[in-house]
Amino acid sequence: MRRWTSKRFLKVAVDSKSLSVFFRNQGIYLSLALVVGAIFWAIGQPINPFTVILYSLCIGNFISPPVQWLRFLYEKPAPYDWLIFLAVLCVLMLPVYALSSLIVWWFAPPNPQSLGHLIATGWKMPFLITFVYGVTNFLYGRTKTRLERRNVELQRMVQTGAARLEIQEEELQRAREIQQSLLPKEIPQLPGITVAAAWRPARVVGGDYFDVLRLNGNRLAICIADVSGKGVPAALLMANVQASLRASVRDLNSPARLCGIMNGMLCESIAANKFVTFFCGVLDGNTHTLGYCNAGHSYPILVSGGAAHILDQGGGAVLGVFPSWNYQDSSVNLRSGDRLLLFTDGITEAENAQGEEFGVERVAAFGKAHAASSAAESNERLLAQVSDFCRAQFQDDATLVVLAID
Repeated sequence: MRRWTSKRFLKVAVDSKSLSVFFRNQGIYLSLALVVGAIFWAIGQPINPFTVILYSLCIGNFISPPVQWLRFLYEKPAPYDWLIFLAVLCVLMLPVYALSSLIVWWFAPPNPQSLGHLIATGWKMPFLITFVYGVTNFLYGRTKTRLERRNVELQRMVQTGAARLEIQEEELQRAREIQQSLLPKEIPQLPGITVAAAWRPARVVGGDYFDVLRLNGNRLAICIADVSGKGVPAALLMANVQASLRASVRDLNSPARLCGIMNGMLCESIAANKFVTFFCGVLDGNTHTLGYCNAGHSYPILVSGGAAHILDQGGGAVLGVFPSWNYQDSSVNLRSGDRLLLFTDGITEAENAQGEEFGVERVAAFGKAHAASSAAESNERLLAQVSDFCRAQFQDDATLVVLAID
């Protein structure tokens, strides 16, 4: 029963479509009759409107099927398609004219006359209708075929492009997963000292990097870096930075020496016009002393005693540009209640709707206002404040590391 219903529905749908095409064609034939009638009226020739309409309907309905059936003959490259079509049209014109004239003579002759006289003298208008309709139908068919072919090509291109985009999205997602695996899964802590971090790339992957490594002697190495550029190129260079850092971990007794080693390694492998800003600090959990070196990175902000201080001492140039640069160590003593904020320029350069940047001043003000918050709370709240400020439209990768001395 269900199969019979499906077949019946399909048959009704096909019949409805055929009927729609039929009435559409009749409208075209009537429009052609109006055009031809207007031409004869414009040149001052007397004309019977019913004769013109009947001729147009008969010629259109008689010539359209054979023209469609014989399409394979003139589906050739130009100009052969035109030559073959005109030859086919001339062959079809005579029998179509004769049959149409018979019907017109029977139902709506232009004036009382014999069939032979009508066929012999009344050929101009039917031939004109046949020629105009035939050429118009040919042009319509060729244009429709070309557009359909082009549409198929465009659909194929869209499908191919969509498939490629899907593959690229999958690859980028895998790249993001790989990049996240390069970041610390669990951040090591020291007694009385907590560290929290957040990483937010502007695209699927990014060029920011941070790391927190446990060293011997109750020490932590805290590093943050920002690779120039965004997207996949920056992500690849970020992986290079991570590899260079892990390969040089034995030299973390001196952050300046580490910067020098990494700078030499990157200068040999980095692409032209690329560089890396880098900050590395070694925190001693026993003495609460932070030794650090800043290679062109955004200056950290230390909130201590209700005031915000910028750690702008020592360091040197960005990594990957000057092979023989001599980096310098600096140090600072941390006290109970201090908060150290490390960040990339994606935080400070986030812009609001008016084009105003979040800025270092707002980061410092936030640090003073939340000096009593834990590292995790400060990290979460500051990132949320920056996101609200720029309406979550980060123009650059944003990374934040907060260190709290209890």
